[in-house]
Amino acid sequence: MSRTPRACDGGLARAFAFLGKRWNGVLLGTLANGPAGFAELGRALPGISESVLSDRLGELCRVGLVSRTVREGPPLGVSYQLTDRGSALLPALDALARWAHENLPA
Repeated sequence: MSRTPRACDGGLARAFAFLGKRWNGVLLGTLANGPAGFAELGRALPGISESVLSDRLGELCRVGLVSRTVREGPPLGVSYQLTDRGSALLPALDALARWAHENLPA
């Protein structure tokens, strides 16, 4: 009897490699509540260092899930918000959050 070897869907593997990277998915979920500044995001995510926050936001901007807007000052400010591509992930992130609430210990 010949068996077809199991293989993970390539798209699913890429999605989890990206979203599973520490803080990426959580940052997207945090931005679901609307635009936020760098300091506000840092406060919303206890435990994230400024350098990691900066790296992750840069990565999310590079792949087109988050946009960065500089507000003219004074005071000068920067805000981050989900793009349409980033917002398209919200139903999947909501489903994952519901699943975690129902199936994973707190």
